[in-house]
Amino acid sequence: MASKKPSGAPSRASGAATAARETRGNADELHQLAGDQHPPLTTNQGVPLSDDQNSLRPSPRGPTLLEDFILREKITHFDHERIPERIVHARGSAAHGYFELTRSLKKYTRAKVLTEVGKKTPLFTRFSTVAGGAGSIDTPRDARGIAVKLYTSEGNWDLVGINFPVFFIQDAMKFPDLVHALKMEPDRGYPQAASAHDTFWDYISLTPESLHAVTWLMSDRGIPRSLRMMEGFMIHSFRLLAEDGSSTFVKFHWRPKLGLQSTIWDETVKITGADPDYHRRDLFESIQRGAFPEWELAVQLFSQEQADAFPFDHLDPTKLIPEELVPLTVIGRMVLDRWPDNFFAETEQVAFCPSHLVPGIDFSNDPLLQGRLFSYLDTQLSRLGSPNFHQLPINAPKCPFANLQRDAQMQMQSPKGRVSYEPNSLSSDTPRETPAGFMHAAEATESGRKGRLRAESFADHYSQASRFYRSQTKPEQAHIASAFVFELSKVETVQVREAMVGHLRHVDEDLAVRVANGLALSPMPPAPPARVAPVDLPLSPALQLIGKMKDTLKGRMVGILIHDGSDATTIKALRKAVEAAGAAVQIVAPKVGGAILSNGKKMPADGQLAGTPSVFFDAVAVVLSEEAARQLTGESAAKDFVSDAFAHLKAIAADPGAQALLKVAGVKKDAGVIDAADPKAFVAAAKTRQWAREPKIRMLP
Repeated sequence: MASKKPSGAPSRASGAATAARETRGNADELHQLAGDQHPPLTTNQGVPLSDDQNSLRPSPRGPTLLEDFILREKITHFDHERIPERIVHARGSAAHGYFELTRSLKKYTRAKVLTEVGKKTPLFTRFSTVAGGAGSIDTPRDARGIAVKLYTSEGNWDLVGINFPVFFIQDAMKFPDLVHALKMEPDRGYPQAASAHDTFWDYISLTPESLHAVTWLMSDRGIPRSLRMMEGFMIHSFRLLAEDGSSTFVKFHWRPKLGLQSTIWDETVKITGADPDYHRRDLFESIQRGAFPEWELAVQLFSQEQADAFPFDHLDPTKLIPEELVPLTVIGRMVLDRWPDNFFAETEQVAFCPSHLVPGIDFSNDPLLQGRLFSYLDTQLSRLGSPNFHQLPINAPKCPFANLQRDAQMQMQSPKGRVSYEPNSLSSDTPRETPAGFMHAAEATESGRKGRLRAESFADHYSQASRFYRSQTKPEQAHIASAFVFELSKVETVQVREAMVGHLRHVDEDLAVRVANGLALSPMPPAPPARVAPVDLPLSPALQLIGKMKDTLKGRMVGILIHDGSDATTIKALRKAVEAAGAAVQIVAPKVGGAILSNGKKMPADGQLAGTPSVFFDAVAVVLSEEAARQLTGESAAKDFVSDAFAHLKAIAADPGAQALLKVAGVKKDAGVIDAADPKAFVAAAKTRQWAREPKIRMLP
């Protein structure tokens, strides 16, 4: 990568002339480079479009205007493409729980849910993949939705986000294009729930603003070990409004109490075949056994003056605010303690909207957020069939609510009286507006001319992607490179592969070289022109996953493979040590009925060997008699159980009798292969993967 020179923060309010001009990102330049001829793009009414990249706003960093009929037509058509299944986030799992505030934000907001310490607010949380349909798998490489509906005393508050802090596009105008490119190719109906195909990467290669989010997607964050072990980000800046009317910007983060964990790609592929419901089952079973998933709610608080000094624009949803720049403050916790009674009535019919706020919280002018405020409500109208979707029990506020809206499909109430309008003088008890109600921030607007605008401060598409990659540990960097190689190897069009490697040269030259070598691209593709030259940003260890893993086995699952004659004392000691460390144990045997142990007693099995592979576990133990091990050397499922655990860098405990099976499975002694007679050492090794093993067993780019 060419040498980078740090530069100051992009000019925003002070650079009105630059910020006000119409920009289209790199799309025009890249289409011109392709040398293609295309008919004019038009609305459904045949109106030619001069700009399909940017929404209409009164100034480059201003809010989106309701008069933008082009945006509304495009989003409306997209929202109504399919019914009743969600267009995105169709594959979901959810649970009930509560939010408990532990630190008041009364200085910043009058929202009771953020000021009343100790109060438990009921909530419903839905996790989801993005790309696949409702019947797709749980474990593809994908972003994960995390949407939380808090039933506060002042109305419902929906926090709707994903497990990345950044998104793929800067303007809601482009959301239909992004999803169309990501979804199944329309002429062939595949691939399902996968980004490894031409249309997705063609779009990304022409949309440099996506590079940061794509790098997150290619990282281990894209293949989480469990829904309980991933972060959640609301992406956008919001505002908190205090009693005196002052406002503070805020970003919301959910941080898992169990810490972060991911899978390894080969492991992920095998989990997919063994259990398409892996994440849903994991969430269900953890709640059933009382190991309630928990997250901390943390906030980043910053003023307009701080925002003006950032070397990026916080209204750009493809940018994050590093924790080193604005630290996280933990203010509460979310606990999920109850599974839905009915999957359809609750998990499928729940309707989230970012526009569902409570007094004391407000929006920012983030252009992606501005479009979502329209899109989500429109989607719910299409999917649930009526503006009365809020009356469904899972969506209904748990506080009193009243207005003068009437009728429509699915009306489940019977409003009384002759008055259904306001103001009126014919009724003494109709709802009235109140000074204590919701108010927007009194924000000064920028001067400028109305147009399809994009702020010049949104133009740096590479610097934060570069920081993300360079901040990772060595294993994580290798995984990112491997993911790019895998995905682009599925792309049939060579020029798309070349274009992506060219973009990666702006992110990191070493990454680009590793990917190019993995694709056997030669010579090295050139880097495309960058509208703003990337700059070297300080590294942020907070962006790591492996580096942030907690030294704990709590919430994990350990499998113990047994057969007739297995040593009962060893099994008992291993189970005791693992459960004392906070993990659960499952017994695996060749037959689901179990096995007769060395003490003559029968131990039931939790899973049959052929249907319970080691990919289900965070670590495994193999406790076998010599005779049983010899028998299992001829059983492929047993060899796979051990060899996969070794290949997936897991700790393996084995007693002397199991050595014959380990030998035929190709397991070589290292720090993660432990004598089963030492449960303490096994627990210590099982708390993490054996990263030093990976370069010895796997070719990495």
